Amino acid sequence: MISEKLKKGHLLIAEPSIIGDLSFNRSVILLADHNKEGSIGFIINKPLKYTINDLIPEIDANFKIYNGGPVEQDNLYFIHNIPELIPNSVEISNGIYWGGDFESTKDLINDGSISKNNIRFFLGYTGWDENQLENEMQGNSWIIADNNYKNKIIGKSTTHFWKEQIIELGGDYLIWSNAPENPYLN
Repeated sequence: MISEKLKKGHLLIAEPSIIGDLSFNRSVILLADHNKEGSIGFIINKPLKYTINDLIPEIDANFKIYNGGPVEQDNLYFIHNIPELIPNSVEISNGIYWGGDFESTKDLINDGSISKNNIRFFLGYTGWDENQLENEMQGNSWIIADNNYKNKIIGKSTTHFWKEQIIELGGDYLIWSNAPENPYLN
């Protein structure tokens, strides 16, 4: 049964108990789609060492590439906040859009019409089959949060984003905000 609490546009914050999972430890995921067949999201706080120019040399920009998740990491995905410039994009929520015409996007980046505050690129995505995310929620793997940043999340710095989200949760989570990434090494 599809959870009424989960909606596209929500943030999924990894519980501090997710330790040792390289993809999801301290991840914040933007849920891009959620329906009875499953869910799709993008990890928004795990930059890679690549820029868009490293992967697509005809794009003259140094926008960071992010690890979107462990599924289809040989594919490039993007979210943006400029649907009026990028045709065929699909709204996630709060003025955030997914994909669109890539040829137009390349041209717009090259002519300076798109800045890093307008678009974020990902290698791969995070995906869940039917009821898988709900089961993970019941297993206390994720915390659901509203995306209070709306479409400004695209330009948001990622360095301490998980920690900021944990601090906002407060209470018992505060102790985790300063814990090392792997508490076993402490």
